[in-house]
Amino acid sequence: MMCALAATLALAACAARSPAPPAPAPESYTAETTYAKLAPAYPFIRIASRAVPPTVRAITNVTYVRRAGHDLQLDLYLPAAAATAPRPAIVFVHGGGWRAGVRANFAPMAIRMAERGYAAVTISYRLAGEAPYPAAIHDAKAAVRWVRAHAGAYGIDGDRIVIAGGSAGGQIAALTGVTNGEGRFDPDGGPGAVSSAVQAIVNIDGLSDFTSEEARRYEDDPAKQPSSAGAWFGGRYAEETALWRDASPLFHVGPDTPPVLFIGSAQRRFSVGRDAMVDRLRALGVPHRVVLVPDTPHSFWLFDPWLAPTVDATDAFLREVIPPRTGRPGSPPAA
Repeated sequence: MMCALAATLALAACAARSPAPPAPAPESYTAETTYAKLAPAYPFIRIASRAVPPTVRAITNVTYVRRAGHDLQLDLYLPAAAATAPRPAIVFVHGGGWRAGVRANFAPMAIRMAERGYAAVTISYRLAGEAPYPAAIHDAKAAVRWVRAHAGAYGIDGDRIVIAGGSAGGQIAALTGVTNGEGRFDPDGGPGAVSSAVQAIVNIDGLSDFTSEEARRYEDDPAKQPSSAGAWFGGRYAEETALWRDASPLFHVGPDTPPVLFIGSAQRRFSVGRDAMVDRLRALGVPHRVVLVPDTPHSFWLFDPWLAPTVDATDAFLREVIPPRTGRPGSPPAA
């Protein structure tokens, strides 16, 4: 009996010292998992192809920065034909509620933009489970810096770099762009560093204001412990109010904000703050446009037939605000 008691106590002590089982990983956010949810309501959709055509050259798994022993990587999609002048670049930031998602989600759009003459880049970044806000912004700026630093090697025009993203990636892209030159969002910058500034922003169905009552209805839902935004900020709105405001692109708009394109679905909750941000951009004379893709769910850009109008809108806007040119570009803009 004494042996049995000792064994029981030993097991109890061992259990007390053992760490709790890890929380389950968030559901993967991919085109495939999203298709499974959407296809019953939208049976006509198809996952947009990631096949790389002969007209596009793909360079994959390139490390753009190293964080705490972790290589963050990007994929480049370049027009295969020789260019007569350096090309504009567009850097894509995937969505996934700040804690999931993969850069391959934007491969179809990147390929189609490359077919139209852009150098397109898809990036991975630190998710909420690895590093909280604002780490993803630091990473997005590091990716832009890498693209500009290597512009000559890939035929890129360092004066014409765009940041784009969808869902959470749209918010990250927008915040990356509206904080051009703000050192606290760019710890890799500083004197002598290559600029991380972008010349245009494309926000596809991403939040512009976390603080509004409408946004908090979803992003600060007490039934979610934590919500996606709460996990990224490390606390609910009442606990981390300053962070929730700081992460809202709306509150960083200024006269030097680069041109902004908003592409939205029919689901209003994902573009909260857009109207207020448009009002500020208009008042400051900053070029902007809103394009809505009718009768669409969130994540519409992952699927045909909706990818085509998304690409059309992006290309049309960029040709206006960073128009094609023929001669050699000048020096990269200062941070």
